Amino acid sequence: MNEQIRISPVRLIGVNGEQLGIVETRKALEMAYDAGLDLVEVDAQARPPVCKIMDYGKYKYAQSKKTQQKTHQPKLKEIRVRPKTGEHDIETKINQARKILEHHDKVQVNVLFRGREMQHIEEGERVMKQVLEALQNDARIEVPPRLEGKRITAILAPKPASGKGSAGKASPAPPAASPSPPASGTAAPGTTSAPNNTPASPAQKVSS
Repeated sequence: MNEQIRISPVRLIGVNGEQLGIVETRKALEMAYDAGLDLVEVDAQARPPVCKIMDYGKYKYAQSKKTQQKTHQPKLKEIRVRPKTGEHDIETKINQARKILEHHDKVQVNVLFRGREMQHIEEGERVMKQVLEALQNDARIEVPPRLEGKRITAILAPKPASGKGSAGKASPAPPAASPSPPASGTAAPGTTSAPNNTPASPAQKVSS
């Protein structure tokens, strides 16, 4: 860049991409400085080398943004609902999940049971189905709903951009998971078993 360019002449490209032909390096530097910009070597292998007049700071910033977008690693974030969660609160959780998906992260949906709520698993299945149906245009189901101890869990991933002709065709959400068979080491409803000490899958909580 600039004074570091030792070879002369160079093939010069203007700030708007225009071809300025073969120019002595000193002259190209003067043109760049007069414009308040930099002379940057963009193809060192060419003969003569290709240089462009540009704002190098803006160029590096744009390149770093592209790199960040390419290397984004999806995070797993969690929303929690209960079988008796009210409709307004469910809508709030759905909106939280939608924002997570818009940031290209994954969502773990947990329907939690307490005490005697385990006797009415169908209520938890209803809530899970409601959440999945509300998000069917925003996400694909990566891990279907399943009963794990005192919770029903499902994992959603951002839906890839639809191809031509497929817009608006959302896949219907599958029915909520059947509670049988339960996860290994988990007792079926109505039976007695040792407490399940298996730690829950790591997930980043989303505040209500």
